[in-house]
Amino acid sequence: MANNCFVAISGNIGVGKTTWTKYLSRHFGCVPHFEKVIENPYIEDFYHQMDRWGFHSQIFFLTQRLKIHLEIQQSRQACIQDRTIYEDCEIFARNLFDSGTMSERDFNCYYDFYETVIKFLRYPDVLLYLRSSIDGLISRIKMRGRGYEAEIPIEYLKQLNQSYDRWVQRMEQYTKIVIIDTEKVDILQQNTAFQKTLSKLGALLKLPDVHDC
Repeated sequence: MANNCFVAISGNIGVGKTTWTKYLSRHFGCVPHFEKVIENPYIEDFYHQMDRWGFHSQIFFLTQRLKIHLEIQQSRQACIQDRTIYEDCEIFARNLFDSGTMSERDFNCYYDFYETVIKFLRYPDVLLYLRSSIDGLISRIKMRGRGYEAEIPIEYLKQLNQSYDRWVQRMEQYTKIVIIDTEKVDILQQNTAFQKTLSKLGALLKLPDVHDC
């Protein structure tokens, strides 16, 4: 794999994407690209009233993710991205539409723009899919203490987990997939399962360990 390999980390809210992005970028000497959640001016309103602010919030995320994706495409360095542009539409916007929270008119407009954009984008070389039970997600969400996330319905997290499982199966035709059970592969404790996963990733990415994190 070339030195400008593109690694994407995907998964549900609170699954640990940012922690993994930080660690792997240090360990393998990659450039990290983080999700702009706090910067989203609609995010608090969204969790209070999803049907009113869902479209606005998704447009913000899609725009920011597109900027990051284009930056990665132009880079000559190995990069790791915290959540992909594909998830914005195929997981979050679609889930809002399927649940009746986003109108058909708004979703069709959003999806048309998304489909036009991704024709010009490079798929990640490797997609790390972080999985967790709902209890695990809720525990991590509480630990990081973002007030607006206390409003997230459990049913919403369940729907996202199901959507992610279906989406990852479809993504297998475009990129290499590595599925990580975050309740067994503990990045904080760096247990044996984590060390084995790290070695597997290093071999897959063909990147040397540059730091002892």
